[in-house]
Amino acid sequence: MSKSVLVKRALVSVSDKTGIVEFARQLTGLGVEIVSTGGTARTLSEAGIDVISIDKVTGFPEMMNGRVKTLHPKIHGGLLALRDNDEHVKAMRDNDITGIELVCVNLYPFEQTVAKPDCVFEDAIENIDIGGPSMVRSAAKNHKFVTIVTNPDQYDLVIEEIKANNGSVSDETRKELARGAFALTAAYDSAISAYLSGQAGEKFPERVTVAIKRDNELRYGENPHQKAAFYQLAGKTDEPCVAYAKQLEGGKQISFNNLMDTNAAFELVKEFEEPAAVVVKHMNPCGVAVDPDITEAYRKAYTADVTSAFGGIIALNRPVTEELADAIVDSYPCWGKELGAGGFFAEVIIAPSFDEDAVELIRTRKRWSREDVRLLETGPIDVNKVSESEYDIRCLVGGILLQQRDLIGWEPDQNKIVTKRRPTSDELADLQLAWTVVKHVKSNTIVLAKDRTIVGVGAGQMNRVDSGMLAIRQAGEESAGSAMASDAFFPFPDNVTQAAKAGITAIVQPGGSKQDQLSIDEADKHNMAMVFTGKRHFKH
Repeated sequence: MSKSVLVKRALVSVSDKTGIVEFARQLTGLGVEIVSTGGTARTLSEAGIDVISIDKVTGFPEMMNGRVKTLHPKIHGGLLALRDNDEHVKAMRDNDITGIELVCVNLYPFEQTVAKPDCVFEDAIENIDIGGPSMVRSAAKNHKFVTIVTNPDQYDLVIEEIKANNGSVSDETRKELARGAFALTAAYDSAISAYLSGQAGEKFPERVTVAIKRDNELRYGENPHQKAAFYQLAGKTDEPCVAYAKQLEGGKQISFNNLMDTNAAFELVKEFEEPAAVVVKHMNPCGVAVDPDITEAYRKAYTADVTSAFGGIIALNRPVTEELADAIVDSYPCWGKELGAGGFFAEVIIAPSFDEDAVELIRTRKRWSREDVRLLETGPIDVNKVSESEYDIRCLVGGILLQQRDLIGWEPDQNKIVTKRRPTSDELADLQLAWTVVKHVKSNTIVLAKDRTIVGVGAGQMNRVDSGMLAIRQAGEESAGSAMASDAFFPFPDNVTQAAKAGITAIVQPGGSKQDQLSIDEADKHNMAMVFTGKRHFKH
């Protein structure tokens, strides 16, 4: 353990001035001398705190609109000098450098600046902090002797340590703060690099750094023997999403699998402008419906597959009212009463908002079999507000794959009717629903829709015929008169033959097979309508 380092001088220079006056006041109360810059110095002085201005230390005025103020040997010598190295100590003495034992710095708000709709390139450049990261890195490198503070959340901890340790900060805390400081500067540089790459129109730069911050450690990962944590992308997006959803009071911590399923459900329900409800189980939708009445949409989505819905995720694109909450709580699987299941149970309900009465009903209704359902509130959904710059990231052992998000939906102007019979307006509505859903189901997949409700899902099969068989079997009698969507083209007409036997009347698929005409001819033979989208929706 190294010798205790008394905190005698602190350099304070912050953009976010939250809590800085009280922090500096407590430092001075503990006998710490404060050196400060620009606006921070003015803030502290106006609060009656004695401050030494940075130019008094360096002998140079702040210049070039504040671009140069702390980049000086009197500052970085005071930060980087090893106090147990005689040569360093002599250099400090010979050059009249006073040691700095604590640095409190947070950086120019680059990410917040570039997130503004009216941000111009010049504003972004001026919000690239140079002096701040330099001091953070110098202090963090020399954490054996210097404490680096980069977040108002750390102020109380540092003050408590100085009080408890007779004027010093413990080795363990200095190391922990240094780790956090290097993570901060890495994320900061990553944000700048990403912005400049975006400005240059570069989709896949030679080097990519993805900055993420830990939100919380999870109970476990996909399985109990796997440890896991949940991280958020460092730059908060304006797009409503699971990552930044607010968990309302009550309910246990959300799990790894719950987060994955909830994201799958919410990304699907965001596709719809009309009131829509989605139920997801193990990453695949088992119930989806749209209806002018959101409560009716939920009922349709739930009853499409009540067995799979039990213990699933409910996603809605409208606020949860007391009426809707009542419908959710009163949902019962067909076998629930017989086996004493105690009513329908969902792991998570995610929606733009929840009325207070709805929350109270969900929490207190005796029929609700579990008290640990998680309620996630995302804020209003705008189908046009999506982050096109965000990567879809897939991990390999030893590497990662990056791709653009699949944001292609129903494109009427791009679709091509290839059969003799055109789909009716009702069939088109069901084709649109099925095509929207098929994008969110694991390949190979076939999805059936009827009366704007998903009635059959054949997910994740190694061949498309088996996917069709599963979807038709699940739909049962509802397959007659339904519309079918396939995530990829039909290499043979067997899926069309299978659909015709089940009474399916319309099909949407990408097209593009060398043998498309065989499928078209088979559809014409059974007076079916078929639409080609020209887009594929594989999902692995």
